[in-house]
Amino acid sequence: MDNYELIHLEDYTQSGEGGTAVSYTHKNRRTLAKLYKPGFEADRAKAEFFTARAVYQMGIPTPEPYRLVTDGERYGAEYELVGGKRSFTRIISQEPERLEEISLAFAAQAKALHSTPADTAHLHSYKQVLAKFYKEKDMVPESYRQRSLAFLETVADTPTCLHGDLQIGNIITDGKRTLWIDVGEFSYGAPEWDLSIMWIMSYRMDAQRADHLFHITPEQIKKHWNIFLPAYLGTSDPQVLEEYSRRLAPYYAVKVPYVYDMAYHTRLPEQSFQLIDRFLEKVPGSEE
Repeated sequence: MDNYELIHLEDYTQSGEGGTAVSYTHKNRRTLAKLYKPGFEADRAKAEFFTARAVYQMGIPTPEPYRLVTDGERYGAEYELVGGKRSFTRIISQEPERLEEISLAFAAQAKALHSTPADTAHLHSYKQVLAKFYKEKDMVPESYRQRSLAFLETVADTPTCLHGDLQIGNIITDGKRTLWIDVGEFSYGAPEWDLSIMWIMSYRMDAQRADHLFHITPEQIKKHWNIFLPAYLGTSDPQVLEEYSRRLAPYYAVKVPYVYDMAYHTRLPEQSFQLIDRFLEKVPGSEE
């Protein structure tokens, strides 16, 4: 299981593409190969595979990871193929009248996940992953680094499950089972690490990117968030919702340079820092 097995793509049909990887369905058996795009190291795929194995062995509903694979150039893993599955985003795209139903279902799934004790012996602390990023990589301005590290000091290392890339494209159903997918960044910590990216995507995603990633419109993404958050928090009090949304801002600001480096192997454009820097302005202990 530690070694990559060579696969031949003539035995597969491309079935999906994300920001970092391409998926292929085997033509004869019920498996799905996910290969990282060129430029991603083999160790990245291996780390994702073993995290996925740990998640599966915890009993978290997710397709079973089978083996490490390579096409000779790219690296990845092969997983159980769930027949007849659709992602929650695909359901909304094909049946927009079900948006509220699906958003409520997603809130219930996310809340359950964030209430599940994590196997801290085999999963990473997301807080510590980010602290390592800021201490060891030169991907942000120095003042931004210091404020990010100061904020991390204030965050509780909650020992409950985090998906790492929580969004409605990363949950699927075949009508009988509902499963989390793309669990390579699965970890443990404060739920705000998961929700902060969802929050910002709901207000700042353009139509082209929304269609490419989720097959739905920015308006549908925003509507989804406005249904999801009250259901997740268990309140429709506008003040509580506004305060919680503000609470997510520094989590997003600290997380996004790490995510950008992971996806593109480079630092955020300078104009992006100028836009999100304000989210860290009032972090306790971060005064220059």
